[in-house]
Amino acid sequence: MKKAKIGILTLSDRASAGIYEDISGKAILETLEEYLISPWESVYRVIGDNQEEIIQQLKELADIEKCDLIVTTGGTGPALRDVTPEATEAVCTKMLPGFGELMRQTSLQYVPTAILSRQTAGIYNQTLIINLPGKPKSIRECLDAVFPAVPYCLDLIGAAYLQTNEEIIKAFRPKS
Repeated sequence: MKKAKIGILTLSDRASAGIYEDISGKAILETLEEYLISPWESVYRVIGDNQEEIIQQLKELADIEKCDLIVTTGGTGPALRDVTPEATEAVCTKMLPGFGELMRQTSLQYVPTAILSRQTAGIYNQTLIINLPGKPKSIRECLDAVFPAVPYCLDLIGAAYLQTNEEIIKAFRPKS
């Protein structure tokens, strides 16, 4: 079984400048460590909210690092510097709007401002890219909602096989 490679990309001007610690990227890493029992490794990066740099990093993580899955955090709100969805859409050949729809629906159970969030997901070559919000609590809520579909999506695009710890999260794969 091929070891999966997962890119974790934090988009934050302040975290990339060292003004504060990146707790969002670490929250993704901790969540994936709980979810996955198949072999995988992470490629972790923190950069500023710059659309061209985000595009470059997404392509590098997919093309050079050969990540099967890239999970971003930050830059999905309505603020001027929030450009993660635009960068993701610029890179992806297929968009998967259901991811964003489900994440917003899930977040709306906790905060009315979830309607301001613009998370999305898409496919670039054999890589699934998912944009998550920036707060650790929201990251977990959104991943809990969408992750059951992630392993099957990776199967469909020819990426690495992910096996989950079913006591934590159950991946859905249709019976063939």
